[in-house]
Amino acid sequence: MQMSVVSRVPEVVRPRPDVARRSIQVVDRQASDASEWRRRHARALLVGDLFVLGIALGTAQLVRFGSTAAPQVDGLGVSYPALGLVLAAVWWISLQIHQSRSPIVVGHGPEEYRRVIVATFRVFAVLAMISLALQIDASRLYLATAFPLGLVGLLVERKLARVGLHRARTHGAATTKVLVVGGARSATQLARWFDKHPTAGYAVGGVWIPDAHAPVARLDGSTGEIPVMSASLDFAEALTVSGAGAVVVTDTEHLGHESLRDLTWQLEGTGVELMISPNVLDVSAARLHLNDVSGMPMLHLSEPQHAGADRIWKRAFDFVGAAALLVLLSPALLVTAVAIKLDSAGPVFYRQERIGRHRAPFRMTKFRSMTVDAEQRLDGLRTLNESDAVLFKMRHDPRVTRVGRFIRRYSLDELPQLLDVLRGDMSLVGPRPSLAAEVEQYSVQMGRRMYVRPGMTGLWQVSGRSDLSFDEAERLDLAYVDNWSITGDLMIMLRTVRAVTRGQGAY
Repeated sequence: MQMSVVSRVPEVVRPRPDVARRSIQVVDRQASDASEWRRRHARALLVGDLFVLGIALGTAQLVRFGSTAAPQVDGLGVSYPALGLVLAAVWWISLQIHQSRSPIVVGHGPEEYRRVIVATFRVFAVLAMISLALQIDASRLYLATAFPLGLVGLLVERKLARVGLHRARTHGAATTKVLVVGGARSATQLARWFDKHPTAGYAVGGVWIPDAHAPVARLDGSTGEIPVMSASLDFAEALTVSGAGAVVVTDTEHLGHESLRDLTWQLEGTGVELMISPNVLDVSAARLHLNDVSGMPMLHLSEPQHAGADRIWKRAFDFVGAAALLVLLSPALLVTAVAIKLDSAGPVFYRQERIGRHRAPFRMTKFRSMTVDAEQRLDGLRTLNESDAVLFKMRHDPRVTRVGRFIRRYSLDELPQLLDVLRGDMSLVGPRPSLAAEVEQYSVQMGRRMYVRPGMTGLWQVSGRSDLSFDEAERLDLAYVDNWSITGDLMIMLRTVRAVTRGQGAY
């Protein structure tokens, strides 16, 4: 995405923060058009939540009482259908109070799911306290069915709604145009980021540099040229040209504190979003904290979280999870081992030296997916390498056996690494295990990925697998190390199931 000058403007005019009221109607119309999809999505969630809650509570009544008429709740004097209606209404309102349908969190990260979980737990915590205080004896089976069934149903409903929203955004719908206020370089980075992540729902429609002394220029975006405007246009005119329903301030020094305050006043009541980008990438929201320092808001960035990955409960999670998976997947492990033995000569397992945490070498275990002479044949295939780094990747590698091709596609060859997890050499989730040749070429920054145990799965595996470039895979590994959390591990494991079943990017 390069800048190209297309025309020049006369002497720079100071930005005019006081927007003429004649332009506000245009802003209102643009914001209304941009937010229409949000209103539709919010309405769908309102109805969907109510439907799921009704199904969960109705099922709980059927499980407890069957098709017979439900009795009254002891100590309350109302029937269970009436209790279900009240509980559904309170639950539904709790989801609204916790802003689980807010456009700020819908479709972005785990926060939406977290709010659904918190709202649900608080409803039942309050119900438990009221039951204890008023000595209400509601059926434990009824509540034990309604609670998990409703929570799982809500999470599944939100996931399906998000999938539909992301699909619409990928095809250019449900997307809000953004006017970037700041420098051209940060605007270019932001435009690239939105182009790369269409599911975010934003696309740069224009750039306004309020203190520019440069000619008007354009950025090349995925949807065409993006106008870059200087102070020859006031803010309302820049907003009109960009067709934006949201404003992102990337470099506050171009605007100044007073002008930023005035800009918030100008957008008041227009429905146009105003966001300030801290210009940080690959940093989780959990590490950002907004603090008041003598009346000035300061964004505090906490230290990287890799130290948490060494805690005992992370190790306990790995050990228990690996043991459980070995038991559950033992039939698949046995069938795969037999198939490998019958398909080609050689051992069932393949062990290779990898570099683990703190650069300690270990022997990683996999199911053998290649012929026994694969290493000897490698030099003759070097010119066909499809990777952009020291890794050798080839979509149609002739050394891969018939069974090997199948188990690679669905990552069955990785399952024996559960034994490495039990031994403590690996983790269920972590950066990709490195070869010694790779580690020798690591920069100081890349060496940070050695702070934690390598994982069976990780961010790069659920973000494209072998289809990713080496640099992109390493960037994702570093992002994992710096932003580690147990919640993040659980999310990656859930995404791994989807990535493996699709079989995309594995060869």
